[in-house]
Amino acid sequence: MSGVLLLHEVDRVAVAALLARYSIHLRVLPTNVAIPGSYWGDSEAGLIGDELYARMDTPLHSVLHEAAHFVCMNGERRAVLSQDAGGDDPEENAVCYLQILWAEVLPGVGRTRVCDDMNAWGYTFRLGCAARWFERDAADARDWLLRHAVLDSHGRLTHQCRL
Repeated sequence: MSGVLLLHEVDRVAVAALLARYSIHLRVLPTNVAIPGSYWGDSEAGLIGDELYARMDTPLHSVLHEAAHFVCMNGERRAVLSQDAGGDDPEENAVCYLQILWAEVLPGVGRTRVCDDMNAWGYTFRLGCAARWFERDAADARDWLLRHAVLDSHGRLTHQCRL
């Protein structure tokens, strides 16, 4: 996808370290290899168990989104995870919110960039774009993350998966 931030353009060590805090293992594959566990195919990230597969041409927002699915799903689904993260609309909103929070802690990424990339990919939000949704309409997603202990009472990352 043209114009979005790709894995090869960011600090992969920082991405891997962030994911490792949640017991997710980032596996970077050669560019000419099909990505195992990819729901969307092409260069989109894939999930099988606690392994997140990506290539250097994988969009960063895809890596963050799939990792956030792993964190937000319950342990029962996590134990049998293979390609389709499933979940309901409130969980999907929490996933999107979490990926934006993670972008804030990654060097050289930030909320604005990941929101722009989410818009370019085709995520849809009630207010028309990811940034407006995050700023004005995502209280339910934040509350979901608080309720499931992904965020603490101050809205900070707990670095643990959904309880």
